[in-house]
Amino acid sequence: MHRQKLTPLALALAAAFALNAPAAFADDEEPPIAVPAPPKEPGQTVVHADDLDGEMNVILHAKGNVVVTRDDQKVESDWLDYYQNKNRVKAGDRFRMTRGGDVITGTTLDYNVDTYSGTGMDPVFSMARQNQTAAKPAPGAQPAKPVTLRGDGSQVDFQGQNQYRVYGSRMTTCDPGDEAWYLKSSRTDLDYNTGVGVAHNAWMQFYGVPILYSPWLDFPLNSNRKSGFLMPTFKTGSSGTEFSLPYYWNIAPNYDATITPHINVKHGNMLAGEFRYLQPDYSGRIYTEQLPKDKLTDQSRYAWSAIHSQNLGHGLTFGMDFNQVSDNNYFTDFGDQVAIASNVNLNREAWLNYALNWQGGGGNVTLRAQRYQNLTINPGPNDIPYAKMPQLTFNANQSLPSGFSANLISDLTRFDHPTLQNAERLVLYPSVSWNFDRSWGFLRPKLGVNYTHYNLDAFGANPSHVQTRTLPIFSTDAGLYFDRDTQFLGRDHLMTLEPRLFYVNIPNNKDQLSLPQFDTSLNDINFAQLFTENRYSGYDRINGANQITTALTSRFIDQSNGLERLRLAVGKRFYLKDDVTQTVNQPSSDLLLSAGGDLTREWRFDSSYQYNQQLGMTERYNAQLRYNPAAGKVASVRYRYGRYEQLDNSNNYGPMRQVDVAAQWPIARRWYAIGRYNYSFIERKPIERLAGFEYNDGCWSLRMYSQRYVTDPTTTKNAWFFQLELKGLGALGNNGVQDTLRLAVPGYTKINE
Repeated sequence: MHRQKLTPLALALAAAFALNAPAAFADDEEPPIAVPAPPKEPGQTVVHADDLDGEMNVILHAKGNVVVTRDDQKVESDWLDYYQNKNRVKAGDRFRMTRGGDVITGTTLDYNVDTYSGTGMDPVFSMARQNQTAAKPAPGAQPAKPVTLRGDGSQVDFQGQNQYRVYGSRMTTCDPGDEAWYLKSSRTDLDYNTGVGVAHNAWMQFYGVPILYSPWLDFPLNSNRKSGFLMPTFKTGSSGTEFSLPYYWNIAPNYDATITPHINVKHGNMLAGEFRYLQPDYSGRIYTEQLPKDKLTDQSRYAWSAIHSQNLGHGLTFGMDFNQVSDNNYFTDFGDQVAIASNVNLNREAWLNYALNWQGGGGNVTLRAQRYQNLTINPGPNDIPYAKMPQLTFNANQSLPSGFSANLISDLTRFDHPTLQNAERLVLYPSVSWNFDRSWGFLRPKLGVNYTHYNLDAFGANPSHVQTRTLPIFSTDAGLYFDRDTQFLGRDHLMTLEPRLFYVNIPNNKDQLSLPQFDTSLNDINFAQLFTENRYSGYDRINGANQITTALTSRFIDQSNGLERLRLAVGKRFYLKDDVTQTVNQPSSDLLLSAGGDLTREWRFDSSYQYNQQLGMTERYNAQLRYNPAAGKVASVRYRYGRYEQLDNSNNYGPMRQVDVAAQWPIARRWYAIGRYNYSFIERKPIERLAGFEYNDGCWSLRMYSQRYVTDPTTTKNAWFFQLELKGLGALGNNGVQDTLRLAVPGYTKINE
């Protein structure tokens, strides 16, 4: 083989190749001692090949199994010309380049290893990147798999480290051999430094069928925020068929905006906008929806929402929450099931809070102004909440020696209402408590005085006047813990026995019965409420009490895995005197029972029961059984009974008898059925029906279902949901699919997670 004179670098490279090449020796000879190649320095280019030839300071020719390495770059080819003074390589008839986790193959290559720049022809690429912005997995959890973008093109330009430009490209995140979908474009820029890809003249094709075209489309290469169009949304149903295309504007690291035009066939064209901001001392969100002219009502329709919180320094904070819609039917026409149920009274409030800290204690002073927009159709006076204009509160606590503590609750509020009694109310509730907590039990006595002062405005025939109420309040909470080893379901368990007593003494005060109820309502009886001093929320009513609550809880805890296999509880309150705030008095409260637990890792049971001993009948109960053997496989059934309950999405009360069945279950390979059926035996009709299916191909997933639900006793809404999710790219369809399914099916999981 003819060799021309080589540069010192080339000679060193040739020596490195020679030292690493296997040498032939006779069978009776001992192999020579291996001599290691000289260590490669950072920034050094090393060439290995079957045949090396070249000219000093000009060019190195390499043929046969050529391998060139420099730092994190590696080029393999049939032949290669290395221009030493420029650190430039030309390679063919085929090449394979590896840059970190990126692999590009092609026919010919012209590349500068110094600047990471050059050109490759007929590229086929695979780029696997771990998301650098993702949270670290919990201890013992599997790390997230890297997202692999693969594809091909007619030419690739290497434009620097982690930067590519591909012409005539086809790209997908599907596994090799799977081309269910791909993005086809005349030119695509991939910048892994910024985490953004941009496709020009782009077609999204699904099984060869074009489903989306854009002259310019950008997409994330990781989870970093970026400007660009998000996946469009489609939905249809009683609210009309609607198409929307959100545009996300990443204004700055701490500012962004989303602008969403909606085309609604039934109501007209709507524009929605959201602006979010985040600063070290303040943050917030402003959202609006604007429909200039509704086709049905011939009126302007709109919604506004603004949330702001700010740290003013030195313990002072400010906040605001404002919501408004154009009319009472807004959420019925444009909202989903959750929006309709949760937006009866739209909150509008602003507050200023000052936090105090001192040795052994602290406190908070809050000034608040609050009113509501009531969306009840034809509301009665009691349907509209009182406005607090304003409210000033001061709450404080102070630790004292020997486990004692002093507490203060104070509240000064001006109540305003368009048709009911207005007034100012002052509440002062100082108290002293003692906490004695041990591993075997606890004792927590408390003594306080509730003072309430009302300055009532003139109302109707009644002139303005002052009324006060002073009530001493004493309570004691005590409990014990017992446990022992036992056998349950053939396994070792820890069985606990937890008795608890709660005593309250409050004198009766008949004068309070003439007071209006500004922010007070009677709470339902449940296990949590049994251990409170007052059955009422707010301060306008304080029950007279000389009562003892008794409760007993027992648990069976699996000692091998910590699961609470079974929990049994019983509770009851005994009244030692009558309460003047109650029209009907009884010697004891309803009897409460509860049972539940993880019977196995797959089976979960929960139930509660309330028995009215005075009437001799069941007040309410519910029972739920859920089977969840694996992710994507869950089925549950629940029955609810109520003697006199608030009916769904209404101010009406009456008996309740409902059964609720829900499931997410595989029905074939990659196919899952989802459904919910909530039926009322009293009304003899379904409250909600949901049915559909999901398909997970691994590379893409599809969700489609229909929903029909009751918004009030006389109105029913229909909705169709559709979502096509492409792995690594996003979801095409309705954005509320996941939230709706999680609410409808207890234990629902995304099948592609």
